[in-house]
Amino acid sequence: MTMTILRAKAFDVCKLAQLADWLAVGVAVSLPWSTTATAILIALWLAAVLPTLSVDLVRRELVTAAGGLPVLLWLLGAAGMLWADIPWSERLGAFGAFHRLLALPLLLAQFRRSGNGARVFDGFLVSTTCLLLASWAFALVPALSHFTNSRGVPVHDYVLQSGEFLMCAFALLGATSDLWRAKKSRVALACVLLATFFLANIAFVVTSRTTLLVVPALVLLLGWKQFGWKGLIGAAIVGSVACFVLYAASPNLREKLERSVSEFQTYRANDADNSTGEHIDFLLRSLRIIATAPLIGHGTGSIAEQFRLTEIERSDASSGQTASSVRSNNPHNQIFAVAVQLGAIGVALLIGMWAAHFMLFGGGGLNAWIGLIVVAQNVVSSLFNSHLFDFSQGWLYVFGVGVAGGVALRERDGAHAARHASAP
Repeated sequence: MTMTILRAKAFDVCKLAQLADWLAVGVAVSLPWSTTATAILIALWLAAVLPTLSVDLVRRELVTAAGGLPVLLWLLGAAGMLWADIPWSERLGAFGAFHRLLALPLLLAQFRRSGNGARVFDGFLVSTTCLLLASWAFALVPALSHFTNSRGVPVHDYVLQSGEFLMCAFALLGATSDLWRAKKSRVALACVLLATFFLANIAFVVTSRTTLLVVPALVLLLGWKQFGWKGLIGAAIVGSVACFVLYAASPNLREKLERSVSEFQTYRANDADNSTGEHIDFLLRSLRIIATAPLIGHGTGSIAEQFRLTEIERSDASSGQTASSVRSNNPHNQIFAVAVQLGAIGVALLIGMWAAHFMLFGGGGLNAWIGLIVVAQNVVSSLFNSHLFDFSQGWLYVFGVGVAGGVALRERDGAHAARHASAP
């Protein structure tokens, strides 16, 4: 009787683990389209995966830098609420942005055990490809324009969309090399063609300045990953030529870059109120705020209040407002967003987490390349955004690193077991 009960429990856990894997796929599919669906699926995923993970499995990830540092950053965020001089509702609201970090060790444990990690990435690629088709349709068919507020952006915003397209494009380019070596030339050609459509959408339909800054980093990383130092130099040359050609061919890119340069020059000349000027002002004011509490920061949720306290009101004949008087609860820099609240200790944990996740993908293969893309994009984009604290970009990072990291650990465990088995 006891054995029958144990077998039934084992069967239930197995089924629940399979459900958790498919719910993770569902999260990946929903991320490009709906925050509501994503939130519901994440809640269901947590309900399914937690009963399947033993204490030992989770502890194994928590004692590593990749799984433990995100939790330490969350704990510091929890402690930071104690010294924040703002209402508790604001402290708790800001602390909510840290909660997703707790999912990282769970995902590492889940996909270190499961062999379904590739399905998550396949689901994301298929879903984002559907979004790509919708984006081209909205851009090329004027009758569809009244369904969206921005040309070529069916859902969410252009920053998230172009970032997702960039991730898929470079994942496909990385897969092309492996497919070509495996003499699967037709599949490799299909990957190149699809990657081209993703990149063309970024160049000719809609893009963000953040994405344009991430592209060179991924080009260099791809060259280095595939061919070492020679590939790095080759990627720099090819990337420079491609950028020149695209700049000449794409009015969208020219307008984006020229407007940024013009806004910067205008801001330097007369402190004008424009997007680039506001970003610069946010960074400068963040530095002044950080200098007043460099070690432990001003506490979790303190950004908006600190920005309010540092506002410098200056009259403007036309608008009565300048870039320096714009209120914000976002420094538009992930490091500064952590430093204002948690000081140098929080920044050390954040950078340590990024470094640990980057080192997690030191091996070869497509999975390691996908993990590197996710980390590199988040690090570069976080110089100009607080993406870890944004819903969609934050969960993209958590699921991307968690799933790819779990697969990498699974592959590492398999290689170690094979070496141990072959040892005399």
